[in-house]
Amino acid sequence: MTNAQIQQLIQAVEQADSAASLVASVRALAATQSEAVIPSLIAVFGYNNPGAALAAVDGLVQLGKPAVPPLLSQLDGYNYGARAYSIRALAEIADPRALEVLVAAATTDFAPSVRRAAAKGLGKLDWHQPPEQSAAAQTQAFKTLEQISKDSDWAIRYSAVVGLQSLANNATDWRSPTQSLLEQLLPEESDRAVKARIKFALSSLTSTSN
Repeated sequence: MTNAQIQQLIQAVEQADSAASLVASVRALAATQSEAVIPSLIAVFGYNNPGAALAAVDGLVQLGKPAVPPLLSQLDGYNYGARAYSIRALAEIADPRALEVLVAAATTDFAPSVRRAAAKGLGKLDWHQPPEQSAAAQTQAFKTLEQISKDSDWAIRYSAVVGLQSLANNATDWRSPTQSLLEQLLPEESDRAVKARIKFALSSLTSTSN
């Protein structure tokens, strides 16, 4: 696809006159799989159109690692909805370069949707760094998830359990510490949904290790 054609698709997104046309235009732009459209896809997160934002997330996830630096540098500090979509994209791409952003979002962001997305993302990171760097990063991810597994918001605790299970699956050195933590959390948990999710995680980790 030529640069001129890509520019036409970008203009179609910017000039869309209805919610439906915006979604269609974003999907067409994402389908180009060109790194040139990354800034435009990120900008869609601020348009207050969930369908278009999800299409932009899908496009960025398909582009993968090249989308990580722009996503990190263009995080919206004011629009929590836009920030949540950026965190969601970073979590799905699973590049360890997003670790610090995900840790900060999981522990300090005021928007629950951002914290939930970050918590799940911490467990899904692809640990392709050198071993000594991976160990430190995994420790940071685990300790962050351990911290928020005791949050006052049940949905944050639920997301922390999801993240812990994913971390244990992605980094086998953390399987035993994760099981121990979940076993500790289970009798302390008062919410039925979170308790059920802890039991599911423990069952899954136990069956995987056998």
